[in-house]
Amino acid sequence: MSEKKRNESLGANAVKSDSRLTNSDRDLIALLRCEIENRGPISFARFMELALYHPQHGYYASGRARIGRCGDFFTNVSIGPIFGTLLAAEFVEIWEKLERPDQFTLVEQGAHDGQLAADVLKALRGSECFEALRYIMVEPFPAWRERQQEKLIGFSQNISWCGSIEELNPFAGVHFSNELFDALPIHLLSDTGEECLVTLNGGEFRIQPAPVREKKLAAAKLMHAIATKLKRGVILTIDYGFTREQFFPHHTVQVRARHRKLDSPFDQIGRADISAHIDWTSLIEAAESAGARLIGLTDQHHFLTGILRDLLHATEVQKLSPADKRGLQTLLHPEMMGRNFQALALAQDFAAPLSGFRFSRL
Repeated sequence: MSEKKRNESLGANAVKSDSRLTNSDRDLIALLRCEIENRGPISFARFMELALYHPQHGYYASGRARIGRCGDFFTNVSIGPIFGTLLAAEFVEIWEKLERPDQFTLVEQGAHDGQLAADVLKALRGSECFEALRYIMVEPFPAWRERQQEKLIGFSQNISWCGSIEELNPFAGVHFSNELFDALPIHLLSDTGEECLVTLNGGEFRIQPAPVREKKLAAAKLMHAIATKLKRGVILTIDYGFTREQFFPHHTVQVRARHRKLDSPFDQIGRADISAHIDWTSLIEAAESAGARLIGLTDQHHFLTGILRDLLHATEVQKLSPADKRGLQTLLHPEMMGRNFQALALAQDFAAPLSGFRFSRL
């Protein structure tokens, strides 16, 4: 698709008469129209905030988001438990390099239904690290917290929940997330730097002027808050994006539902995932402004290969099932998920190298 057509497609209205619309869908669309009619055009960040995070009707907040074969998109977690097993090995390494503290905190944010937490905890169970472990889920939405608690009932003694990063006490350990930052609201800018706004034209949603660039204020703000709360340890972020030098000269907004890429964010409002590639440079700078330092940034292939290298002769790897081996290939292969995702590690009062970043490009 040409740049002109790409921008026209994003800006075009796509709200059509659809028999699949639920009352919640209609309420969300009416809410958006009402806000624009009463207050004037809104930023794309505000549109994303309502479409994804409105407490009753938003795609994420309401609990509608689905991953896996029967959902809207795949993630590392939907491939199988091997991803959590490898992350658990990296967490044990961090615990050891922190000199095996009696209390080791894992903070997971953006945990969806809790499957990654279950995979990590199962891999850690029985280890010395597990005995020191305190696992905190940052989850603002009741629908997801309820599902997480149900899935993790076997680990209820190890887990607690909080509603936001601001509620956390300063901690030592690891803050980690998998595909969190890409779903945060972004601002869209024109080629002159003017903010692109969502407006109504004949009752239809449009973005004007045509978007070219992105500004990711929410992501930077969250990373700064995380780095402020971490007093000693590592921030591990797995997502997809570019460094500032790599960013293409156009927006990266993606809209997906049932594994199909939709043309417009106004198609299936409240029933579709809206995301954008993250700016790794901006996240690094936000963390550094809170005193953190960069450990490394690398693609998922090299990140997981670095961890796996030390486990090649470990019992866990020798006992991998055929399904786990296929999952590992999907996670590692450059033509599958290996190059599509990247891993970023930042540290507070932690100078040791990590296996996952032995091949880091930064």
